[in-house]
Amino acid sequence: MRLLIVEDERRLAAALARGLGAEGFAVDVVHDGVTGLHLARERDYDLIVLDIMLPGLNGYRVCAQLRAAGDDTPILMLTAKDGEYDEAEGLDTGADDYLTKPFSYVVLLARIRALLRRRTRAGARMLRIGDLTVDPAARRAERAGTDIALTAKEFAVLEHLAVHAGQVVSKSDILDHVWDFAYDGDPNIVEVYVSALRRKIDVPFGRRSITTLRGAGYRLEADGGRLA
Repeated sequence: MRLLIVEDERRLAAALARGLGAEGFAVDVVHDGVTGLHLARERDYDLIVLDIMLPGLNGYRVCAQLRAAGDDTPILMLTAKDGEYDEAEGLDTGADDYLTKPFSYVVLLARIRALLRRRTRAGARMLRIGDLTVDPAARRAERAGTDIALTAKEFAVLEHLAVHAGQVVSKSDILDHVWDFAYDGDPNIVEVYVSALRRKIDVPFGRRSITTLRGAGYRLEADGGRLA
């Protein structure tokens, strides 16, 4: 899943990005409201962590403009302010939740997971590809009733393939959605993770779910066949 953090406290933003990245999220970080609004409009995010006191355009206005444009991406607002009025104003502009600084990272992560679970129940259903089940909110995968142990990044790649099951997904598209926009490493890292997924979701079950289409990308499908 891809998250956007809009936070002008750079050390805090960097710490949040490191922590959430370790949880398997692809995280983009910007430090002002104008850039945050632009990215939120241009890219597909699963959740936005939005500070209220931002240069250029405050969080209230960013949130209000996104909601006015029909964007229903979950928004968790952060602020150094405190008080019922500030919380009410944030929620009235369309935010889904509100967290006052200073806060515990564990609480932030719990709030993020709760918002993602809520969105999953409302729209992004449990993903089922044949006997393979991918649960985006719980970040779990199982095949034929057997849990599959995946690293955070392996799950993120599988989730993206599962969302587009039956379609060809290019390597660049996987990079764009699973790694943040600042990633400048070897694009062949995708092949490494796809190979790891095959060893975990296919080989032990005698399946052949992930197909490589040379020069085009990868396709996850329910009836890809069985291993000989």
